[in-house]
Amino acid sequence: MQAAFLLSFDPSPCATIRSMPADDPTDLPVAATNLFTSADVIAILWERGWLASEPTPEQFAWCEHAAAILGGHAADRGALADLLGLVFHYDAREIISRVESHAVLSRYAGRDVIRQMGLLLLDGVPLTSDRFKEIVTALKGGLELRGRELFHPIRLSLAGRAGEGELDRIILLLDEAAELSFAVPVKSARTRILEFCATLD
Repeated sequence: MQAAFLLSFDPSPCATIRSMPADDPTDLPVAATNLFTSADVIAILWERGWLASEPTPEQFAWCEHAAAILGGHAADRGALADLLGLVFHYDAREIISRVESHAVLSRYAGRDVIRQMGLLLLDGVPLTSDRFKEIVTALKGGLELRGRELFHPIRLSLAGRAGEGELDRIILLLDEAAELSFAVPVKSARTRILEFCATLD
């Protein structure tokens, strides 16, 4: 069985690679060659108006993380900008109004996943990779769900799309970015899930 790895999101400038069981759906496999650096992320942030001044050391470190985590999942610069857009733009009402979102929410236990996750995120503990794994484990145990039935509602409510594993990487960037003074404030995972649940109800 092929090993899978997860880039841990930590406050140090260098992400570390941690081995995880390959049959865990939260695994984020080793990506293709990463063609992007922090300079590419910073340039995109400037172009999109998400950064209005020279990056602080903390913002620069975040951009390094974003390049490391997302770069291998972006085929070109436009795709990288699209992924970064999920960090800086979040509107629960707009997300829920999409046809594809209704498909996710109408599946068995889709709304239950979102509501239970909302309760788990109320404590305000930063959503690191370890914390994300804890939440997923709790949801698996409580709802007895696996695969897309579990992960699509999580990704939809936090990243704004119900897609593949690269969206889990978006989720891991949220709380760190929310602590930084970007030109466009980033909504934390807790803020997003509360907004999503309020709109859903």
